[in-house]
Amino acid sequence: MNPTEWRTYLVTQASRSAGRDTEAVVEAALAGGVDAVQLREKDVPDAERYEVGKRLRGLTADAGVPLIVNDRIDVAAAIDADGVHLGQSDLPVAVAREQLGTEAIVGVSASTVEQARTAADAGADYLGVGAVYGTRTKDVPDAKDGIGTERVREVAAAVDLPVIGIGGIDADNAGVVAAAGAAGVAVVSAITAAEDPEAATAAIREAVTE
Repeated sequence: MNPTEWRTYLVTQASRSAGRDTEAVVEAALAGGVDAVQLREKDVPDAERYEVGKRLRGLTADAGVPLIVNDRIDVAAAIDADGVHLGQSDLPVAVAREQLGTEAIVGVSASTVEQARTAADAGADYLGVGAVYGTRTKDVPDAKDGIGTERVREVAAAVDLPVIGIGGIDADNAGVVAAAGAAGVAVVSAITAAEDPEAATAAIREAVTE
C-alpha cells in the first residue's frame, strides 16, 4: 500500500502496551484496520527485536499491511520488512535503498520544512512529522516537541510527499492533524496502551478519514 493511503500507522513499543506482548497489540490493530505497522522496540536487545520482527512479518504479510522497521536497515533486511523509517541522525536514504532495494518504502522523520525538503530531495517516500502535540514515548528536544498542526500544514505544502503526523495523537485530535494536510497519523500509546486496541485503531482511522 502506498503511504498516501495510510490513515493509521502503529508504532510498536512493548513497554507502553499495558503488559500485553507486541504481537497481541498488532493483531488487534490489524483487526481494527491499521494501514501500516512500524517495529520500534528500541528498549530490547537486538536478538529479541529480530524475533519479534519475524513474528510481526508473518502477521502483517497475511493481512497485506506494510511492515516498517524503525532506524535499523539491517533488521529490516533480516526480517524481509517492506521498508525502514529513518531519523535525522540515521543512515541516508540512499544507503537504505542500496541495502533494501529500490522497491523498499523509506520514511524520514522531519520537524522543519528544511528537513522535509532535504528528505524529499534524497528520495524519501513519506515523512513522519512531529512531535505534533508532544510525546512521552521518546526523548525529543524542546524545539521538536509540540510543533503543532501549523507546522504540519507548512511541511505538507512544501513537499510533494505524504505526511504522517506523530506525537501525542489520538482519536480526539487525529482529525485536526489530517485537516492540516497529513495523509495519516502515527501513534504509539493511543493504540498500544488502549483498553481495546482494536477499537482504538478503528476510532483513529475513522477520525482521519472523516
